[in-house]
Amino acid sequence: MHVAPNLRGDDVADLQSSLGRLGFDTGRVDGIFGPLTARALEDFQHNSGLYVDGVCGPDTIRAVQVLARQSGSGPGISALRELESLTVSARSLADLRLVIGQFGGLSALTRQLVVTLRQRSATVIASDEPDASAQAVAANRFAATAYVGFESQADAEPTIYYYAVPQFESLGGRALATRLAVACRSSTPLEPEVHGMRLPILRETRMPAVLFGLGAAQPALDASAAVVDAVVGALETWASSPASDG
Repeated sequence: MHVAPNLRGDDVADLQSSLGRLGFDTGRVDGIFGPLTARALEDFQHNSGLYVDGVCGPDTIRAVQVLARQSGSGPGISALRELESLTVSARSLADLRLVIGQFGGLSALTRQLVVTLRQRSATVIASDEPDASAQAVAANRFAATAYVGFESQADAEPTIYYYAVPQFESLGGRALATRLAVACRSSTPLEPEVHGMRLPILRETRMPAVLFGLGAAQPALDASAAVVDAVVGALETWASSPASDG
């Protein structure tokens, strides 16, 4: 059954991935046993002739494992659903609902970015909440098209993260991260790499999300005008082709 607080962990992510490949929609493979996962598990039990209780007991685990071995290693329904939602139609920057977040000391940059995006007709809200889960809740309630967050770490190289686990990756998040990296490499002093991670802000948001680790804050702030232009340009190209890296 669905419990509070939600069960979390790699075992839950494995269950979500297996159910997704069998056609039972758990939502994003995030390792959180929430209402969608509980409903998908109950549907699986019903369709498999098992006792329907929403509990992944020994009989249910055995049935999932047997059928999953016969289902191949495709992306699963959650990845396909994200791809479908991203490619349903071409969009422009004005069609996007964006949440721009920052985690300490970068509000000058994010405010400038929000103003520029609004001038380009995007619908944007900013979040300075220090807690990643609070920012994710705000983005989900806003029904954002995408989330773009910024953080600085003095001892780290610039890196743009998107959501990825062994069982799943966000196609839209990866495409957005790649476009941001390409734009920043061509027009700013930053040379960000792209990595898939399961950071809380990326796991808990329901839309394509990226977290831009700027490295040391001061060089990024000194180049804030160029960084803002690069991010706006990347979002504009991503809007028209949100599942494509190039």
